Amino acid sequence: MTVNAKKAKPARERIIDAANKLFYQEGIRAVSVDAVAEKAGITKKTLYYHFKSKDDLVAEYLSSRDQPNLKLFETWFESAEGDTADKVEAIFLELAKSARHPKWKGCGFLRTAAELANLPGHPAMKIGSEHKKKFEDWLAKQFIKNQLDDPAAIARQIVLLMDGAFSTMLVHRDAAYAEEAGRAAKSIVRAHIDAEIQH
Repeated sequence: MTVNAKKAKPARERIIDAANKLFYQEGIRAVSVDAVAEKAGITKKTLYYHFKSKDDLVAEYLSSRDQPNLKLFETWFESAEGDTADKVEAIFLELAKSARHPKWKGCGFLRTAAELANLPGHPAMKIGSEHKKKFEDWLAKQFIKNQLDDPAAIARQIVLLMDGAFSTMLVHRDAAYAEEAGRAAKSIVRAHIDAEIQH
């Protein structure tokens, strides 16, 4: 991006872009407001004009990741071949591919929640919780479309596998855990599909 293109973007957008890059790469506690302002090419005063505190900026950082992340999962699901069980596994296989990228640092929502574990009332905690719930509800809707029994419970099981995969990959730096979680998710959904056919 050229300097002129960077300046053409509204200041608020540049601040969010800078926060997104820095908070995701380095963690929210490690990154100062000064560092975000510098990366955005603005003064600290301008940053505080748009965000009254670092906490507000952290919350906006997570908000900005909400829809793009959900859309990505949806795209992975929709573009996969096969039935619902295959499509659920595809989300995990695509996640494993992403995790093999050198810039991958895990789930920004889980990492932020870990950093703010002692601040349950922090606005970013609420945003992270809502994001995870949206994904769970979206999964449940896919299972409802397939008339599977107890769609909410299946969705919850898949979410547990998903967040387990995110956490374990961060610990071991091994994307194969997401592939294994995908196989487990596929077999859970497949068992419900088979049960529905036998009814």
